[in-house]
Amino acid sequence: MTEPVAMPVALPVPPAEARAPATIDAGKRANRRVGIRVLIYMVATHGFAGFIMLLFEIGSRKG
Repeated sequence: MTEPVAMPVALPVPPAEARAPATIDAGKRANRRVGIRVLIYMVATHGFAGFIMLLFEIGSRKG
């Protein structure tokens, strides 16, 4: 015989006034770091996509 499967239990949600205070660093410095990271990811993604397109272009040439 198999054992019964345990059902998941929902955890209680804390009230709104019990939230932790906002961090001190969540200002301009954090926003700038996120912006720099997004810029790096965009440049890397476009570079990779350009490389793949170059491979397809070279592969499609008949020689």
